[in-house]
Amino acid sequence: MRRVSVVGNAGSGKSTLSAGLAGRLGVPWLELDSIFHMAGWTPRPPEEFRAEVERFTAGDGWVVDGNYSLVRDLVWSRADTVIWIDLPRHRVMRQLLSRTLRRMATGAELWNGNKESFRFLLHKDESIIRLAWIKHATYRDRFRRAAADPANGHLTFLRVASRADALRLTRSQP
Repeated sequence: MRRVSVVGNAGSGKSTLSAGLAGRLGVPWLELDSIFHMAGWTPRPPEEFRAEVERFTAGDGWVVDGNYSLVRDLVWSRADTVIWIDLPRHRVMRQLLSRTLRRMATGAELWNGNKESFRFLLHKDESIIRLAWIKHATYRDRFRRAAADPANGHLTFLRVASRADALRLTRSQP
């Protein structure tokens, strides 16, 4: 395991697992959100986003976390492993709500000056909580199918269904 894509629902623990795994493997880590969301939550133009990801994944070892279909072909064509975090919906929602409220209360900067706000929490089209609730089943189906797809035969899929699974996975790496 040297080139790893970590996928899963918002709030599932992708970034936490990715940071720990990258540290254990001694490879760089890229959180796709950090290069997609420019200042003011402006999306990076698709060609620039793809170019950034292409540069990063040209290396011998890395961990990339995120679900962007716009760059999945680049990441997965170069990856050797996909770690799919598939926690139960209630666990994801609890983690996400706690994380989001903590970030809002502290004014923590995420990427490029962006911060989560209470306005986004309640906005129908911008709520990360609503998005995670709606996308949970979609992601589960998408990554279950991807793991079974012969086109992804070059990838080892590892499903993480609990915090204990994530801990075991991270600790098992050199």
